[in-house]
This record gives sequence, C-alpha cells and structure tokens, in this order.
Amino acid sequence: MSYYADSGFVDISPEALNNALAKPTVQRFMVAGHGPLTVLGMPKVGRILFAHGAGAGHCSAFMRQFAATLARQGIQVLAIDFPYMQQINEQGKRRPPPPIQQTVAHFTAWATLLAPLSDQPLWVGGKSMGGRVATLFASEMVGHQVHCQGVIVAGYPFHPPKKPDKRRLGHFPAIGCPVQILQGERDPFGDVGDVSDYSLPNNINVVWLADGDHDFKPRRISGLNQQVLIDEAALLAASFVRAHQADVAELV
Repeated sequence: MSYYADSGFVDISPEALNNALAKPTVQRFMVAGHGPLTVLGMPKVGRILFAHGAGAGHCSAFMRQFAATLARQGIQVLAIDFPYMQQINEQGKRRPPPPIQQTVAHFTAWATLLAPLSDQPLWVGGKSMGGRVATLFASEMVGHQVHCQGVIVAGYPFHPPKKPDKRRLGHFPAIGCPVQILQGERDPFGDVGDVSDYSLPNNINVVWLADGDHDFKPRRISGLNQQVLIDEAALLAASFVRAHQADVAELV
C-alpha cells in the first residue's frame, strides 16, 4: 500500500467533497486531480486552507497540533500536501520544492475547489513556505475567482537564513486582506531584531512567540516548551479570524 493509503486517506471525487465536509470527525481524502486533503473540525467560526512548509508535509507533528487547536476553536482546517511532497512521501526520497509560482498555481486550484463548498468565507495560510504561498495567492486576488478573507502564517520566511538582505516582501503591498504572521523571536528566517525594522503595510500583523525558533521551539533555559507555543500561536490565529469575521458581519 502507499503512504497515504496506509495513513487512512480515502479516494474521493471533487464532486463528492461537499457532503463529506459536513462531518465533524477528522477525515483524510485523496481528491482526484488534486491530491491529499485532511479535514479537521466544523466551520463554526471560519475555514482555512492551510499548506505545509518546504521540508515536511501536513501530517507532521507541528501541522497536526496547530490544525487540531484551530479546529477546537471552531475553525475548519483544510490541510493539503503539494505534489512534490506527495512524491517525497510516496517514494521516500527528498527533493526540493518546485519554483514558487508552480506551487501557488496548485494552491489556487485547491482554493477554487474548496471555496464554494460552504457559506463561510475561506481564509488561507500555511507554515513557512506554505505561508509564503498563501500570501502570494492573496496578493494576486484580483485575477482569482476566489475571494480571500484573510491570511494566517506560522513562521514567515522573511529571508533565507543568514541572508537578511534577500527579503521576500515585494508582494506585501498588493495584499488587500488582513494578515497575521506568528513568528518565533529567534526565527533564522526573520527574528525580532530583523523584522522590527521593516516597514510593513498596516494590514499585516506580526505576533512574536517568546524565544521560539522557526518551528516555535524555545531554548530550555526559557522555561517554555514547543507544544505550549504552538497552541499559543493557534489560539492567537483563531482570535484573529474570529475578530475579522465579526468585523465583516457588522458591515453586512
């Protein structure tokens, strides 16, 4: 059997997803023409399409914990694996991600499929590279059929490690929706010293996690632990979604 079959993923057509998403249990699907999808929770507050980072898929311990905490707060999480990660999991061989725009196109296809399946607006987000992909998607909304309600990023890669001059901020001014970036204070992709000097648009909110690295893992001397920081980040994200959903409701 394949990695995904062994992990409980069930084949499903895109047309059958609408009924399948109405169940409160954790569900794992292999969606024809798209790929792996895990669904957690019901959209009581909102929904979010959430993508993984460059080195580990959506079934990693970090992604599972972050998604589960969001789901407990009433946010339905729609977690995906990109095609290159699917190949890594099936073949057991590491490979780099493809060019970022290719990954954005795949993310857009998922958003186009999932957005119409609920009356709740669709948020987007991801961990690290997945968060960068989500922000690029949001910056190109004018050309999309899908409206993006907002973006949640767990550890944005502001720049490559030890290359603070190579900033990945050029598309930020084109993002018209609210963005929350949850960032470890010691993140080598953008620590508190680096990012505090940036002039970011007003709709982009950066929240710092005490002593966390790129995976929100703190040093032992801090007295904190990674699981606490992951939960803290997810709770902050849920509050951000809830607040902006309420703002939209007041305008209707």
